[in-house]
Amino acid sequence: MLDLAEPKVMGILNITPDSFFDGGKFTEEKSIARQVKKMLDEGAAIIDIGAVSTRPGAKEVSEKEELKRLMPVLENLVKKFPGVIFSVDTYRSGVARKAVESGAAIINDISGGNFDKKMFETVGELKVPYILMHIRGTPTTMQQNPVYKNVVKELIIYFSEKIVQLKDHRVNDIIIDPGFGFGKTLEHNFEILRKLSLFKMLDCPLLAGMSRKSMINKVLKTSPENALNGTTVLNTIALMNGANILRVHDVKPAKEAIELFKFYAKQSVK
Repeated sequence: MLDLAEPKVMGILNITPDSFFDGGKFTEEKSIARQVKKMLDEGAAIIDIGAVSTRPGAKEVSEKEELKRLMPVLENLVKKFPGVIFSVDTYRSGVARKAVESGAAIINDISGGNFDKKMFETVGELKVPYILMHIRGTPTTMQQNPVYKNVVKELIIYFSEKIVQLKDHRVNDIIIDPGFGFGKTLEHNFEILRKLSLFKMLDCPLLAGMSRKSMINKVLKTSPENALNGTTVLNTIALMNGANILRVHDVKPAKEAIELFKFYAKQSVK
């Protein structure tokens, strides 16, 4: 479905009122369609739709409310943009099933199946790719003093175990997301980024989602609104350390980073 021999860009479409960067910005049909077209024109290979905010401290939204936000948008976009790969950012198996039945092609689960024990079984039945992310705690609690003895080692063990479980449910297309900012300190995030290439031992594509996050803002003492340059810098490091997908709010800069990285890589092997 999607060749990841070369890195790809996943464009973020938040249709929530409370996301940390662009909450409430895309709530009407015209503005949503305009944003999706912009991201596709700029080179996005995947559009990731999120109807529930998972920022630190975010309050839980009911499944009914999530579906109310998501389904009309997804159904409309699938009609407007035939052939486009839409991913749905959800940790609920019921939402995943309805989304795939309505045209979504990938399920992006921040919980790694921990918030809904039916998720792995459901994704296996749906036969769609699954983005397996690591989180410690929940969005409400995840940044309350996260502690690891060896963060990279613990994440690799976590993913190894989850991959076995997924394959037991006949989920064959698995993408790994280490979950930057999800139950990690600033130091944990940069340790994961520095050793991202070690996750290649899992033999799954790697997704890096650092766009405008606090790991940039805390170092540069800035805000999400002013974190685009920092995002591009960290995305470039991620590419050099083996990232296959960059999940971003700003597609054009990420696509340009990939093009420059590809040219650099070609020159390196001459």
